[in-house]
Amino acid sequence: MTAKKKHKLVEKKVSDLIPYVNNSRVHDEEQIIQICSSIKEFGFTNPVLIDGENGVIAGHGRLMAAKKLELKTVPCIVLADLTEAQKKAYVIADNQIALNSSWDMEKLNLEMESLEAVDFDLDLLGFDENFFQVSTDEFFDVPEAPKASDDDDPDRERKRTDDGYSAFELIMLHDNKLKLIEVINQIKNDLSITATEDALMVLVDKYVSQEEIH
Repeated sequence: MTAKKKHKLVEKKVSDLIPYVNNSRVHDEEQIIQICSSIKEFGFTNPVLIDGENGVIAGHGRLMAAKKLELKTVPCIVLADLTEAQKKAYVIADNQIALNSSWDMEKLNLEMESLEAVDFDLDLLGFDENFFQVSTDEFFDVPEAPKASDDDDPDRERKRTDDGYSAFELIMLHDNKLKLIEVINQIKNDLSITATEDALMVLVDKYVSQEEIH
């Protein structure tokens, strides 16, 4: 059984902190601006995690935002007892474990509506502008698929519109459309897909493949 460790919270100069050279998590300019906005609204509420030599273990994005905001110091938690292997692993785990959760879309929408009702700036929440557009524009307003003509050739080459109608049929069969929206958004994030239509085709292809197996 591992003993509980006490970690020290300290204030460190931004200029003294050393980013991990092999940090594999990428923070683009848009995200850094979001972090800056969050810090200005809520304060620096999430300390940077560092080792005993001021090396950053977790919080590289927050450190980049602190530099952009020209902050002199930031709160840090010192993890002095981690081995080199543990530090390398935590750099990855801190980012990946957070990605393994998902949203309850129904509750999330309720919370968003309550914030919107008091004129809270929803941009501070960090969502992509297309995240909620999926639910309103592409899943609850889907036109009906036309009925197949009697003279349709069953052996004709498959067209993209056919995929679209297959997707429509899949959506209508799904009991929880909000869950489906979440799945589509996850596909877009995992595969770096911009167009919802393309993400939907990935899901349709997977669905068809499963049907062929059965």
